[in-house]
Amino acid sequence: MRSHRHSDAPGFSAPLWNKAYFRIRERILRGEWSPGEALSARRLAGEFGMSLLPISQAFRQLESEKLLESRPRAGTRVRVPQPEEIRGRCIVREALEAQSARLCSLNATMKERVELIRLAQQLDTLYDRFGRSGSDSELQYAVHTLHFELHMRIAEYARCEELKDAIEKNQVLIYNWFFDLATNRRTLPAAFHAQLLQVVTGADPLAADEAMRAHVKYGVSDLIEQSVIPASNDWRRRRSHGGDKDGHLPAEKLSPRAAVK
Repeated sequence: MRSHRHSDAPGFSAPLWNKAYFRIRERILRGEWSPGEALSARRLAGEFGMSLLPISQAFRQLESEKLLESRPRAGTRVRVPQPEEIRGRCIVREALEAQSARLCSLNATMKERVELIRLAQQLDTLYDRFGRSGSDSELQYAVHTLHFELHMRIAEYARCEELKDAIEKNQVLIYNWFFDLATNRRTLPAAFHAQLLQVVTGADPLAADEAMRAHVKYGVSDLIEQSVIPASNDWRRRRSHGGDKDGHLPAEKLSPRAAVK
């Protein structure tokens, strides 16, 4: 589940900023930090045993991927998703993944088709269990990790490396994961992914394209209208209400999910 892939070859050492990037991103995707929560580069540098430079580089990369946002003299926080960017990301994801589904329908082997259906069924089972669970962060992370894996496997079996790279580099699946966390989406229709993969692994590439488009767009408009967390534009005001000099707010001051129904 890594977009900035690095070698696992013996002797290879990833840059410090890259290590910081993945550690910070994983915490965001695990829901340890909620949208709107301020982050302290100084604290993270101390925790990770690094200087401020690699932390700052990791912050910049995560800002470019719309997971963090920064303002002068106000600090850095986990990004608060806004309706216009959610719609835009959905459009990009639809274009890329619909093509991926169409090509997968044409090019996947029988063994790969069976594998995709099995993964989809497993994902639906996890989603159902997650929907009935309480606040199980490990199960939540497992659900989203498998969801990412399923869609990247569809892209892999499309047999177009450039398309797969575009899906990965545009962070469309990572952003969808982040959006689900921000809006606290916990349930989906029964057999949601299994039904999609029955079409994608079928013999009709146009049907696969249409099914993926509908899949990507499912519920987005309703979630935007009902659940998008209102942005706190006055960051300095947030800092003055209990934040430290780095803008890090204590947990009891943070309530970014208050608007989530």
